[in-house]
Amino acid sequence: AFSIPAGWLADRWSRRGMMVVFFFGIGTASILTGFATGPVHIALGLTLVGVFAAIYHPVGIAMLVANRENVGRVLGVNGVFGNVGVAFSALIAGALADTIGWRAAFIVPGAIALGVGAAFVLFAREAQGETPARRSGFYKASGADLARVFAVLTVATACGGVIFNATTISMPKVFDERLSALTHSTFGIGMLVCGVYLIAAVAQLCVGWWLDRRSLKAVFVPVVALQVPLLALAGTTESYLMLATAVAMMFFVFGQIPINDAMIARYTAEEWRARAYAVRYVVSFGASALAVPLVAWVYKSSGDFKLLYYVLGTLAFVTFTAALLFPAEEEKAAAKEMAA
Repeated sequence: AFSIPAGWLADRWSRRGMMVVFFFGIGTASILTGFATGPVHIALGLTLVGVFAAIYHPVGIAMLVANRENVGRVLGVNGVFGNVGVAFSALIAGALADTIGWRAAFIVPGAIALGVGAAFVLFAREAQGETPARRSGFYKASGADLARVFAVLTVATACGGVIFNATTISMPKVFDERLSALTHSTFGIGMLVCGVYLIAAVAQLCVGWWLDRRSLKAVFVPVVALQVPLLALAGTTESYLMLATAVAMMFFVFGQIPINDAMIARYTAEEWRARAYAVRYVVSFGASALAVPLVAWVYKSSGDFKLLYYVLGTLAFVTFTAALLFPAEEEKAAAKEMAA
């Protein structure tokens, strides 16, 4: 929820200023959590970390796409770094906790955030106003098309948030149960999951490259369509086939992220963009929260993850249906804008 005031402040005040608040705020909050003396202090510290973490997506992504005609590549690169963080976060936190102590898992990343924040202050500059080149990448669609775009985006964001979180939460346990032929250790499972995420992260670069060359719909439809059979297949496969399925499945799950962000960049005016990203991520993270009880309920009631992946496949099919309704006129609109 804090993404919305962060986006509002970024649009009305300064995106660079809000990113400075992000780096120093999250770094300080993380360090304070590392000095916690009890569960209540840890809970308060993590809440503060979450408040500052909410700044990044609406503000940082709005900065990335500002004054760019083609946004796919930068969104892809940004997404790769985000997924690398997801892949290594548990391993790094575990290594710090084992070698130094649990407090180091908060203090060390917090100190790094402060250092990066100092570098940001020194080297990052506020983006200039919207240029003619950037305006050519913003499509002035009709009211009906805009309504359709944001309806489709809402469905894709909500369903995609549940799919992303449910797959990442359940995958370590799925691997533990189905990859016994490959590894029996917790560390081995962690390395396999990390490897899947790292390989799948490349999807964002591929999709970003594709977005800069094709219409949104031409990329959106096949990416979500391929999620449906792969999620269904993940419900039943084991051993090496499960590992291969997981790589392909997460490739297209991760690949959807820059598509959703590109929709905002192409259909939202510059002065509203941070707020639009804020709403998108509130919907995404709000829906993602449902993944935790969903995974727990399905596993408790059925004893395995087959039903979970069938449910996720159904959500992917809903997204695919919505993608078919996405306007296909954006290339014509772009041509008109460039000719004007």
